[in-house]
Amino acid sequence: MSNYTKLTAYDTKDSLTTGDPLKRIKGTELDDEFDAISVAIATKANSASPEFTGTPTVPTATAGNNTTQAASTAFVQAALAALYPVGSIYTNATNATNPGTLLGFGTWTAFAAGRVMVGFNASNALFDAAEETGGSADAIVVSHNHTATSTVTDPSHSHTTGTTFGPGGGNGATTGTVGLTSGTGSSSTGISVSTTIASNGSSGTNANYQPYITVYMWKRTA
Repeated sequence: MSNYTKLTAYDTKDSLTTGDPLKRIKGTELDDEFDAISVAIATKANSASPEFTGTPTVPTATAGNNTTQAASTAFVQAALAALYPVGSIYTNATNATNPGTLLGFGTWTAFAAGRVMVGFNASNALFDAAEETGGSADAIVVSHNHTATSTVTDPSHSHTTGTTFGPGGGNGATTGTVGLTSGTGSSSTGISVSTTIASNGSSGTNANYQPYITVYMWKRTA
């Protein structure tokens, strides 16, 4: 894109005396002027859908401007920086490049390696301050009770006791010796007890994770 610069000093010709041959305007002078004007017009950008080359510049709009004013790179960079103030977390599912390189601003450090994030909760001592950490990847046995179910089997059985009176007297005898023999029968109870204790869950190293997905996380520190 070029600017038009006048090639002939017409004001100087006007100051010359009448009859001076230099006072006349030559056809070549006019032709050169028209050529210069044509080049300048042809190399200017159109007002509708212009196509710029080189490094065009525009005024930088004020922060928060939402008009149709053209946005300079400085304005865009400032808007991005406002979206990620110091303390912000940037995440990317596939690109491990430091966001200072990707975004072009700020100082960023890798953040929360191997941890998930949880929302601030002023009513819970575990979550009432920024960047508190806790939890364990390994399963921990928490105080708890188990339910036991017992099955008792007791088949029916019986005991037999017998008594025998021996000779030495009979009914109506007034003298004599009574012989007494006693016998006792026995049987095993046959009772059996089967107890089952309910159990569930798992324990061990790396057995205490919630469902997760791995991403790259960065924290802006400056």
